[in-house]
Amino acid sequence: MGIQKTFKALSDSTRREILELLKDGAAPAGEIAAHFHMTGATVSHHLAVLKEAELVSDEKRGKYIYYELNLSVIDEIVRWVTAFQGGNSNEK
Repeated sequence: MGIQKTFKALSDSTRREILELLKDGAAPAGEIAAHFHMTGATVSHHLAVLKEAELVSDEKRGKYIYYELNLSVIDEIVRWVTAFQGGNSNEK
């Protein structure tokens, strides 16, 4: 995990909101963009930052690009943060 890229991506509220939208599953770029009052190009930029940080992945389906969370990176972040609390993220 590139921790610097990850936290840069997470530092922006729009990108965090995009991640929230993707919690329920993959969504096309246009559907993601519809949630924001900004240009499609701006949303595309935010998606590119999230993709570079490996927080999301994309897949072309027909004429649409779908984005979804990369849960392995999210899990790695949780384990990293949990280590500072002296806990084990595998405990229930």
